[in-house]
Amino acid sequence: MTTRQAPWSLPLLRAPLDRWQERDALLKDGVLALALTLAAFVPTLSGIGAQIGDLPGRPANVLSVGLVLAHTLPLAVRRRWPAACLAVVAGAFAVHQSLGFATTFASVGLYLALYSAGAHQVRFRHGLAAAAGAGYAVLAVVLDRLGSPQSVPDYLAFSLVLAAVWLAGSGVRTRRTEEAERRRLAAEAATAAERARIARELHDVVTHHVTAMVVQADAAQFLLASAPERAGEGLTAISDTGRRALTELRYLLGVLEATGESVAADRARADRAPALGRVGDLVERARRSGQPVEFSEQGERRPQGVDVELAAYRVVQETLTNALKHAAGRPTRVLLRYGDEHLGIEVATDGPVAAPVTRKPGPAGGRGLAGLRARVRMLDGELEAGPRPEGGFEVRATIPAKTLQERPRE
Repeated sequence: MTTRQAPWSLPLLRAPLDRWQERDALLKDGVLALALTLAAFVPTLSGIGAQIGDLPGRPANVLSVGLVLAHTLPLAVRRRWPAACLAVVAGAFAVHQSLGFATTFASVGLYLALYSAGAHQVRFRHGLAAAAGAGYAVLAVVLDRLGSPQSVPDYLAFSLVLAAVWLAGSGVRTRRTEEAERRRLAAEAATAAERARIARELHDVVTHHVTAMVVQADAAQFLLASAPERAGEGLTAISDTGRRALTELRYLLGVLEATGESVAADRARADRAPALGRVGDLVERARRSGQPVEFSEQGERRPQGVDVELAAYRVVQETLTNALKHAAGRPTRVLLRYGDEHLGIEVATDGPVAAPVTRKPGPAGGRGLAGLRARVRMLDGELEAGPRPEGGFEVRATIPAKTLQERPRE
């Protein structure tokens, strides 16, 4: 069974409609004004329009033609100058009704001008509405003095129609304003979230590597006095740590600059991101900094999503950094558990070590363990950190696994 597409959903029509929507408002309103002007002189449409006076008919003349044009041509600026457009059109309608000229399709311009004023007028909206209401009251009095058969309920009914048209335009304006405000708030929230993410990444990169370099520099300084022949190893470790810090900072800058690049470039950048396969490098650098670290894995390691691997990498990185700062030289164990549904990370440090301060993440993003906890929770995971009963400190994290599917060949 086939489903028919609406005419405006067909590709052949969608492209011209999209191009028309991109045109300048003045051009589109000019076309509308021209079309209404031409329609005003079509005899079959003469009975359609706004009518309130019902005064004795007067034959058409040059003045009536001018009033018809005054109903339609100002609509060309209905969005640019809605108040001026309404003033001219409403004035032409009032004169047209007072002189008793026959109704024309051009009087529809009064409704369009009212709608446009309600939808597009920015300043003095209440003053414009009050002026329009006062002008209508004066017109009703003039028409009554000229012998119009209309009664007060008739004038009230017509005023309600005009008010409904204004309110329709005002409602459209309100919805547009609310939508613009929602988009602004969404953009601000996205910007704040991105700033917090960048702050967490910078904290993780800079704190870890700088801590490691400080520890390695202290060790090298000690070796210069006690065992000069081994001082070169410490300096080499400092150099390697600095290079790794530069690599990760370049990766961060690459992510920030990534706008509209190809999928291949995105994949290449993701391949350079810190991942589970590089946890061994973290352990090795911690060992070279003098921290005895035991590293083990359980289960079959499978490639995970970039966000999962990066979060797991940061958990191990932050915990080893805390171990270097708060329990230098204490035995530390890193265990990665690979499951079908969850990825587990356990890092434990022996000894009577005080718990690192876990500040609550503020508006600018989390720091340390608090930032790690926020990062893990964004992936629907959990992170627990605290002292061990037998002494020392332990961090446990559980992150839902998001195993990557095999990429199709291109």
